[in-house]
Amino acid sequence: MSDMLQIEVKVNGAQRLIDVAVHHTLLDVLRDDLELTGTKECCVVGECGACTVLVDGRAMNSCLMLAVEVDGSEVTTVEGLATDGRLSPLQEAFLDAGAAQCGFCISGQLMAAHALLSRIPHPTVEEVNEGLAGNLCRCAGYEQITQAVLMAAEGGDR
Repeated sequence: MSDMLQIEVKVNGAQRLIDVAVHHTLLDVLRDDLELTGTKECCVVGECGACTVLVDGRAMNSCLMLAVEVDGSEVTTVEGLATDGRLSPLQEAFLDAGAAQCGFCISGQLMAAHALLSRIPHPTVEEVNEGLAGNLCRCAGYEQITQAVLMAAEGGDR
């Protein structure tokens, strides 16, 4: 039995055929094979949220998913939030609110926030806190992150 499989997946809007090792995580494939390094590797046990990506619109820890599990799916990474070289309104709100302190957790925070705003366009503070609960910030910038999500919601775009 081969330890490689070919998967077909749409990544940031581009359809891809990728040969993946059956034991590699989605995080491994995104960072090492596709060179999408905005998705961060940190705890590798699903506790920190730094590796959060969207799989078919749902926020998922890419360190906990085997790459073969996304065959036929659509994956969006933080690199997929910008359009035509311009940051998304959500990314702009993170900058405006000073939410990107050291920057390490921000890609996961952005992806969780994007998923939240897709489900709940105008969340309350409590809904933002719940929506981002799986994402840890070691700089303790939670207030700025929450404010950034609420600012983006006020603008009506993700």
